[in-house]
Parts: sequence; C-alpha cells; structure tokens
Amino acid sequence: MFEGQSISEIKQKISQMRKEEKNLELEQTLLMDDRIGVQKIGISLQKNRLKAEEERHRILQMKVKEQDWNSKGILLVGGVDEAGRGPLAGPVVAACVIMKPDSLILGMNDSKKIKETVREELYDKVIQDSISFGIGIASSEEIDQYNILQATFLAMKRAMKEMKQVPELVLVDGNQEISNCFIRQETVIHGDSICYSIACASILAKVYRDRIMREYDRIYPEFDFLNNKGYGTSHHYDALRTYGV
Repeated sequence: MFEGQSISEIKQKISQMRKEEKNLELEQTLLMDDRIGVQKIGISLQKNRLKAEEERHRILQMKVKEQDWNSKGILLVGGVDEAGRGPLAGPVVAACVIMKPDSLILGMNDSKKIKETVREELYDKVIQDSISFGIGIASSEEIDQYNILQATFLAMKRAMKEMKQVPELVLVDGNQEISNCFIRQETVIHGDSICYSIACASILAKVYRDRIMREYDRIYPEFDFLNNKGYGTSHHYDALRTYGV
C-alpha cells in the first residue's frame, strides 16, 4: 500500500484520508512496515482511535438518564441548566434543550470545563443536533428584585416557553426543582458533567451569556467584561471602586 513512498509522503496521504478510511486494517499495515517512522504513524493512529472510542463510551454513559426515561415512554426529555449565578454583573441565562436520540457530540461536558473557543463550536453542534431548544434570560434588575435563585428559576421557565416542542420531562442541574414549573422534572446533582442533555444546555446558556457580556464590554469597557464576563475578578473590583456600580 505504501511501497516506494517516503515517510513524509505517507503522512501527507493519511492526513488527506477520510475518517472512515483510518481503520484497523490501515493501522496494521503501518505497524507491520519495516520502517520505524512508518510504525510510529501507525501507533499514533491507534492511540487516536482508542482515545475516540473512550470518549464515545463516556458520552454514551452520559445519555443513560435520557434513555431510561425513553424506555418508560417519555420521549421528549429536556436538559436544563443556567449560566450567571455567580457574577457581580449581567443577567442569569438558562437554556433547555431536547437532543436527538442519535446525537453523540464528542467533547461534550460541563461548559466550565471547556475552553471558550471549543464552547462556541459545540454551541452550533448542539443546535444542529437538537429537536427543540429555548433560551431564557432574567435581568440583573430581576435578580435584585427576586434573589438569584428565583431569578434562575424564572430564566429556566422562560427558556422552556421558548421551545417549539415542549418537553414531557426536564432534567434539571442541581438538587432543587424549578418552582411553579408546569413540566415534570427530575433534579440531577452535577448534571452538567454526567448528563448529556444538561451538558448541552450548559453550553447553550454559557455561550449565549458570554455573547451578551461581550456586548456589555463595548458599552462599559472600563469593567473588562470581555474577559471577566461579570465575575468578581480583582480588575472588576478595582473598576467598581473607581467608577462605582
């Protein structure tokens, strides 16, 4: 298959291959080559494949709760999460999303564990893989009026009302059910790390809120919202002391 080709030519050829062409047969061909350099290419492909299989298994494990409810006849299971409960400035944003049964977005996790650039990519993938989603916002004024917990619940209910298809049940991140919610719900502690639809909702909420804070940064550049997203960094506290609330 690679007779007469240099190692650099083999690397280039493999880099141009489709994902499905990089299979076990190719790995074995590379590993059986007499050249150490070619064998290293095979080892690298093998490591990447095993890593991808491990990640796929992790994601499948994250979908257990949704599948359990599906087996009971509850097919439209939504995940709910929020972003913005801890900052000093800005709104709290919640998202609710029902993912397609065959959705398998590798790299999905709690949004706080993922780099900002990767979150932006995952945001688009979540929307593409969703059956229905909604995003709700509670303003800083509402946070001050109702308290952060009740404002979070308000944002979550608004997110659900924005959905084209209403969930039959929602999985809610944390240990507290949404108050006065018209939809059946189940709480999941650390849900954004262990439950697929909640993790997907966490990506939607976090990216949407970050975009809002980037807009605020253009209006109030002295507070450095571009970088702190409203959280209480030393720069943010210094700006509050200098410019006031």
